[in-house]
Amino acid sequence: MSLSTWLAFFAASWAISFSPGPGAISAMASGLKHGFRRGYWTTIGLQIGLLIQFVVVAVGLGALLAASETAFGIIKWLGVAYLVYLGWCQFRTDAAPVAVSSGRQPHVRVREIVARGILINVTNPKGTVFLLAVVPQFLDLTKPMALQYVIIAATLCFTDLIAMGCYTTLASRMLKVFRSPRHVRWLNRGFGALFILAGTVLASFSHHR
Repeated sequence: MSLSTWLAFFAASWAISFSPGPGAISAMASGLKHGFRRGYWTTIGLQIGLLIQFVVVAVGLGALLAASETAFGIIKWLGVAYLVYLGWCQFRTDAAPVAVSSGRQPHVRVREIVARGILINVTNPKGTVFLLAVVPQFLDLTKPMALQYVIIAATLCFTDLIAMGCYTTLASRMLKVFRSPRHVRWLNRGFGALFILAGTVLASFSHHR
């Protein structure tokens, strides 16, 4: 993977990680219930779940690449189309405000918090589909796949650790923002526009590789 390719993925990873979804809601809820120090264990669980999803996607892409490079190219363009579609849907969605309990639960075991985070990502099929759409855009088929998968997974986990940490830290202070339908609507429009932009830029980027 070239430096320019990694920088493009690094930039996209921030939009992916900060995009509102089950993981973000879980991180906020955990921060409110357990405080940052214990609540952040939810983020650790989310990353384990993300890595499990990534392994599934990587194995599937490897099998597809071995079978047909043409099929691999098709899935890349379908991924671009999916990103644009996902962005359009999120742009138009008037999401319900976030509703989480503010009662602290300091005695919940850490392993239970981590397990909850793992289950949130592992049981979310949209996460796997999303990775399947994003990962092929940054792969160089002329170079070994394993190292590229490691770089992509490490980069995404790094940005996600920071993003979920921010959600956990700011949950109690900024919850009113996520409880306002108007604010959530504009958040969706902002992230939707980012996804559409990412899809169009990636289409051009992969075309000239």
